[in-house]
Parts: sequence; structure tokens; C-alpha cells
Amino acid sequence: MSGIDRYARLQDLGLPVVTTSDAAVAWGASLAVAARVLSRLTSSGLVVKISHGLWQIGAQMVDPAFVLPALTNPYPSYISGWTALSRYDMIEQIPRGIFAVSLGRTKRVDTSVGQFQVHHLHPQLFGGFTDETGIRAGFARPEKALFDVVYLFSVRQGKVTLPELELPKDFDMRELQRWVSAIPSIRLKTLTTQSLDHLVAGAKLQGA
Repeated sequence: MSGIDRYARLQDLGLPVVTTSDAAVAWGASLAVAARVLSRLTSSGLVVKISHGLWQIGAQMVDPAFVLPALTNPYPSYISGWTALSRYDMIEQIPRGIFAVSLGRTKRVDTSVGQFQVHHLHPQLFGGFTDETGIRAGFARPEKALFDVVYLFSVRQGKVTLPELELPKDFDMRELQRWVSAIPSIRLKTLTTQSLDHLVAGAKLQGA
């Protein structure tokens, strides 16, 4: 099978991101052979290495939302925190990496599309995201993005500050409170509530 034929097989998978295992199955090859062929395809620009064992099909930079599921597999995940807050124009700062939440372990992964900062979240607090598909991670809604970053940093340092926070006009305080109520630890619920109350009180309303 020629390199072009192998590349066509990858395209037939309909995935913007594939693992070495995906390629091996598509080609009926061993993992070692698949890794060597993928490495050769990178020299032609048909494939780009994202991280160890992970490859994007085509030269155009792939959306991080397509990369995240492969990084946290078999655990579900979604994009949240600073990244989602920036997407909704709730903060002015441009995040350096991609903030993500997963039921898997906390980790940082350097990739060709940026550093993924994956944070473990208690199952009771996992959710509040939208736009996910079978191959694309979802994005936290504004309320959950704010909750996630405040809760996760309250766990670490007890207090969170977000300068110049702006809330969308349709920001749902009841939704935010529902997530606070779901925190299993009384101590963390108190810390998160204190930080959120302070942030919301000092926030501006978008367009005001």
C-alpha cells in the first residue's frame, strides 16, 4: 500500500485527529509500522504530529476541541475555565493554554496546538457544557466555566481573583447556584461561595 493510499484510508475515517492505534487498524498494520508510516507522512505535510501517539489529518491547525477527547480517553472531558471565559468575552486575558475538565486524572499535555491543562473534577460536578459530538469536546456554558475555575482554584488556594470580570446579560445566577449546591464538601462549598459572591459583586455587565 502506497503512502497516498494509506493517507486516503485515514481520510476515510472522517476524523480530524487519529491515534497511532486508529491508523494501525485502518491499515491492518502493527503499531510499530503505523508509527513509522505516520512519521513519514509528516514530512510531506499530509499529517502533523500533535503529541505522542496523536496525529492530525491535514496541515491546517485543528480545533483543540477535537484533540481533547483523544487526550482524556476513555474519560469524558470538556473545555472550560479560562478558555471558555475568554470565548464568551468574560475576561480580557488571553489564556496561554487550553483549560479542560475531565473525570480522568489531572495532567498537562504539550501539543502542537497548545498546552492542555486537564483538571480532574468530582463526578457530581461534571457537566454544564454544550456543543459536544462524538469526536468533539463540548464547551462549558458561561455559568459552569466560572464555577469550574473558581471551584478548582478554591481547592488549591482558597481564594480566587478575576480582574475585570464581565458577565453576559443572560448569565443565569440560579444555574451557578445549582452547581455550588452540588459540591459534596462543606468546606469547599463555603470557599467557593465566598469567592463567587465576591467576583459576581464586582463584575460588570457586558454592554453596560
